[in-house]
Amino acid sequence: MSSSHEVEIKFCIADIDRLVARLRQLGFQQVTPRTHEMNTLFDLPGHPLRGRGDVLRLRKYGETWVLTHKTKSHKQNGPHKTRVETETRIDNGKKMEAILRALQFEPSFRYEKFRAEWKGKEGHVVIDETPIGIYGEIEGPPEWIDSVARDLEINRKDYITETYAGLFFAWKRETGSSAQEMTFEAIRGSVSA
Repeated sequence: MSSSHEVEIKFCIADIDRLVARLRQLGFQQVTPRTHEMNTLFDLPGHPLRGRGDVLRLRKYGETWVLTHKTKSHKQNGPHKTRVETETRIDNGKKMEAILRALQFEPSFRYEKFRAEWKGKEGHVVIDETPIGIYGEIEGPPEWIDSVARDLEINRKDYITETYAGLFFAWKRETGSSAQEMTFEAIRGSVSA
């Protein structure tokens, strides 16, 4: 189990191939190829976790299960999102979900994506292909994030610090979609005429 301060930004990706070529030029090494990921957020009745800005997530990444808790950090780093993150691998995700449900936690939101991870000197860049668009994340020390963003020609005004749930609900407002979760199936089934 590990606990750390997670500092990151998201950004929109227009051209994955161009981004991958640039990451290679900058010396990044791919550590995880494009892998399917399913995430389920859990909360108690009345959504007290969401109310205080906490996240309890069960993730299946390829064949690996990870349980994560995130909470707001008292350290804020300007334009970057900073959270305290504690996570641990789980042997059996279905049993973990049963434990959470027995403790009154219920799924509150599901989202999926295909993620590829790239490692740099001080952090990571990930490419997330989601049902609502393609996003990148840069995670590491704030100065390094800004340096990598400049190298990738990402303007500070284009930094995104919203969660995927927040991005999904903004997307729903913009599109009028009836989807209730950010999964490929739900999005396909909710296309408005």
